[in-house]
Amino acid sequence: MDNASLILSTLDAHASHPVRLVLYGRAALQLGFTAVPPEVAESKDVDAIIPLADLEILSGDESFWDAQAATNIELRPKGLYITHLFRGDQVFLRRDWEQHLVAITRPATRWLRLFRPATLDLILTKMMRGDDPQDMADIAFMIRHDRVTLDQVESAIAGAVIPDLTELREAFERAKPRVREMVRQAG
Repeated sequence: MDNASLILSTLDAHASHPVRLVLYGRAALQLGFTAVPPEVAESKDVDAIIPLADLEILSGDESFWDAQAATNIELRPKGLYITHLFRGDQVFLRRDWEQHLVAITRPATRWLRLFRPATLDLILTKMMRGDDPQDMADIAFMIRHDRVTLDQVESAIAGAVIPDLTELREAFERAKPRVREMVRQAG
């Protein structure tokens, strides 16, 4: 079982009611795409975006946070964890990103309802660390896998909502030419 599946199966075992999780990062690639590069499965964590519409409910859901803590304790010996849960307005996404969610059907879960952002939104999230080599490799994979066009990338970049932090805006500016070049090379 890959690390993302193990983390989410463990969280599901500790959960006691339905919870929607929007995965991003390498867990979204591992579980939301086919034929991913093998190194993607080696990621040690699961990252999730909390849509603003879910924020109040999830923030007050002590049972979920207890399940998350129990998951992290259980998986600590393996170095696996789920700790990065960001509000939707803390991540690079298109304004209408929630209208384009893609269901994730593996691993099979009883309580967790798993989704990932659309590929264009995942590309935007991978631009948050600028031209980080691992994120650029992940973007290149998504561009090839979904045959993303330059027009699609330009539209996503133009519609991206970037948190108002200088370092994030600078990272976005560093990533843009690299992503455009990857699309040109893939085309």
